[in-house]
Amino acid sequence: MSDLHQTPLYDLHLELGGKMVPFAGYSMPVQYPMGVMKEHLHTRSHAGLFDVSHMGQVIVSGASWEAVATAFETLVPMDVLGLADGRQRYGLFTNDVGGIEDDLMFARRGNDLFVVVNAACKGADIARMKAALEPDVTVTPIDDRALVALQGPGAEAALATLDPKAADMRFMDFGALSLDGIEVWASRSGYTGEDGYEISVADKDAETLVRRLLAIEGVEPIGLGARDSLRLEAGLCLYGNDVDAQTNPVEASLNWAIQKIRRAGGAREGGYPGAQTVQAAFEDGVARKRVGLSPQGRAPMREGTQLYDAEEGGRLVGHVTSGSFGPSIGMPVAMGYVGAEYAGVDTALWGEVRGKRLPVNVAKLPFVAANFKR
Repeated sequence: MSDLHQTPLYDLHLELGGKMVPFAGYSMPVQYPMGVMKEHLHTRSHAGLFDVSHMGQVIVSGASWEAVATAFETLVPMDVLGLADGRQRYGLFTNDVGGIEDDLMFARRGNDLFVVVNAACKGADIARMKAALEPDVTVTPIDDRALVALQGPGAEAALATLDPKAADMRFMDFGALSLDGIEVWASRSGYTGEDGYEISVADKDAETLVRRLLAIEGVEPIGLGARDSLRLEAGLCLYGNDVDAQTNPVEASLNWAIQKIRRAGGAREGGYPGAQTVQAAFEDGVARKRVGLSPQGRAPMREGTQLYDAEEGGRLVGHVTSGSFGPSIGMPVAMGYVGAEYAGVDTALWGEVRGKRLPVNVAKLPFVAANFKR
C-alpha cells in the first residue's frame, strides 16, 4: 500500500490496532479490534470517532457573499444565496444531462463558502469549481487540515467537555470552537443518522485532538466498515454506489435537497448544469426510483443483486446498489433502484443471490430513524 496517501492520523490508526485497507486512494482503517458489529452498535448507543480526512476540503471566496453564492449556484441546484451565516446545507454537483457528479456539504463562513466533497471525486470537483467559477471567485483547496467525525447520542456531552459552546449548536449549524485550546471549524452533522459533529482541524493538532476525544469515557475509534452500515441503515447514499453521473436527483429520491426557489417557478429557477432534465423529472416523473429494500431471510443482498417481480421467470425490475447486515435492527438492509411502478412500500420482489431467487420487500427509508438535534 506504499502508493496510497495517508491521513495525518495514520500512525495513530496503527497504534490503535486499525486494520488498514485501500479506499479512494488512501490507506484507511476499515475496523479496529472491537470489530465492525460492536463499532456500529457503540456509535448508536454512545459515541464513535471517525477519521474522514480523505475527504476534500475547499474554500470558495470572493468580493462578497452575493458574488460567491451566485457563482456557486451555477454548479448546484441548491439555494446557496439564502444560506445564513453559520449554517450548512447538503448539495449536488450536476452535469449537462442532470446526473450527479458528486454529493457534498457546503457551509457559509462569513462571506466564504466551506465545501466538503467526496475523496474519490475531489480532484475532478476542484477542477470543476476552478474552471466554472474563477476568476470571478477564488477556489482554494485546503491541504493542511484533517477532518474527523464524532457521531452518536453521546457526541454532544463528549465535545462539550472540551468546549461548552458545542452543546448550543443545532443540526446543520457551522462555526468555530476551541476544543481544549485547539481551534477548529465544526458542523453539527455527519453521515450516520446520529447526532454528532464533523470537525476540521489543522494537521498539526489532529492527533492531539483525537487522543483527547478518545480519552473521554464512551468515545471509541470507528472504521469504514461501521460507517458504511450506519449510513445504510440511515438511508443515506454512498456516491459511486447509490448515485453517480447517470443518476437524476429525482430518481435518487433527493427531491428534498432542491429548494423551491431553484425549481420551476422559483425566483432563481434553473441556471445549473442539466436543469431542464432535472425539472422535467419533477414534472413528468421518472422511470425508476431509489428505494429501501428489506430481504426476508438472514442473507444480505449485496451491491449488484438483480431484482425480479416473480420467483420464477417474470421481469427484471431493478438492482441493489448497497446492501449489508443492519446491526441495529438485526436483519439485512439494502437500497437500490426499481421501476417506478414497483417502488411502493411493501411491494414484494425477488433478489437473485447465487442463482437462487430470495424474497425481498420494498421498505420505507430510513431503516433507523434519524437522531439529529433540530
